[in-house]
Amino acid sequence: MERKDLESLFTRAREIKALVIGDLMLDEYLWGKAERISPEAPVQVVDITREDLRLGGAGNVVNNLVALGCQVAVCSVIGGDENGTHLRHAFTGKGVDLAGVFEDPLRRTSKKTRVIAANQQIVRIDRESKDEISPEFQEKLIGFITAEASRFNVILISDYLKGVLTGKVLAAVTASGRRLGIPVVVDPKGIDYSKYRGATILTPNRKEAEAASHIVIKDEAGLLKAGEALLRGLDLDGLLITRSEEGMSLFQQDVATTHIPTVAREVYDVTGAGDTVLSVLSLGLACGLSMAEAAGIANVAAGIAVGKLGTSTVSPGEIIAEIGHGHPDSDAKIKNLDVLASLVTEEKVKGKRVVFTNGCFDLLHVGHVKYLQKARTFGDLLIVGLNSDASVRALKGETRPLIVETERAHILAALDCVDYVVIFGEDTPLRLIEALRPLVLVKGGDYTPERVVGKDVVESYGGRVELVTFVDGKSTTGIIEKIRKEH
Repeated sequence: MERKDLESLFTRAREIKALVIGDLMLDEYLWGKAERISPEAPVQVVDITREDLRLGGAGNVVNNLVALGCQVAVCSVIGGDENGTHLRHAFTGKGVDLAGVFEDPLRRTSKKTRVIAANQQIVRIDRESKDEISPEFQEKLIGFITAEASRFNVILISDYLKGVLTGKVLAAVTASGRRLGIPVVVDPKGIDYSKYRGATILTPNRKEAEAASHIVIKDEAGLLKAGEALLRGLDLDGLLITRSEEGMSLFQQDVATTHIPTVAREVYDVTGAGDTVLSVLSLGLACGLSMAEAAGIANVAAGIAVGKLGTSTVSPGEIIAEIGHGHPDSDAKIKNLDVLASLVTEEKVKGKRVVFTNGCFDLLHVGHVKYLQKARTFGDLLIVGLNSDASVRALKGETRPLIVETERAHILAALDCVDYVVIFGEDTPLRLIEALRPLVLVKGGDYTPERVVGKDVVESYGGRVELVTFVDGKSTTGIIEKIRKEH
């Protein structure tokens, strides 16, 4: 996926409503130094210097979704205790909808305490309830899910086997998802995956897939056998097996298995990496990406997550930077219209004068460069609308363009005088002009003002049209004819 499309994905994330159902818990981190052995027993003495309380379990999935820009609601059961109060306050501070969170006064809210010294986990202490929630609270969850599921674009299941996700609750979730056409994405636990039957996609790691399928995964043959058994046996649309340093493998009904290689990265902590995969994969599916596209982005996000210590989130900026590192300068300038319109609004607030021009720019030559340099002098920000390959063919014939739109966009973006490039598929740039509302609209000197598309729009809010004369004798057609004649 190109950087501009990834930026559009995260722009659309603001409109995505995600429902997270699962086991909520608190992750407490006690950071310190271990410089001596206790005289009382042969154990390290850790001198605590810092304490950190974070959302864990399904709460870390919520953290990831919020970091990605989504609107999030939670459905779960917690205890009526101090830790439950801490959870509520933490969620409220993030703007999370808690209408589906119910308090059971007889239940203990899960809390895991990790003691860390020299970036090494020394010990973990768990305080939690593991029994299934009562039939009364199962009915409360099912009632909420059945009544409210239609409000959401995607449902995420984060199972930590703490008793919230009973078979009855899960059956109601998958049934609602199927009935409404909403993706149900599951991070599974345990060895009995029958309770997840009918979900859209599961995201087990290799060890979990091996245990659930009862098939040893030592090589690709074992992997394929286990993946196909789970996919078909559970009536899933997809199965994404995460394989640590070997990347991920995506299984889909009637589609060849896709192996996604990992990105080489130093691993500090795999805690919460599965939550990152679940969150990014779910966002991609909610935005209409294919499973392969969504899994590819989730793979990159997981690589970033394991480079951090503790349950950490991954930001859109980090994912964009990682995927777009191949052409960092030009990639950053090429935008889709939805992202660009938002950026332009911000620049206008800062007082920037926006200039717009458009063209095919097939075989960029000195005439184009000087034209663009002159256009840039009319304001503070030059945006170039670039005709797509299809629109160039419509305008100039089936033999054009000579250079495909992605390459033309990168060449333009490499020019210092160009601030942003946006590709459009229509014959005219009117839609771009209406969306971006530039102060100055620039066209070549071979036009008259009356013939400039968008002139009326720009002048309606006080903008103007500027005509720039091209360098004599310089044109793409002329270059093509010279090559034909002389070479």
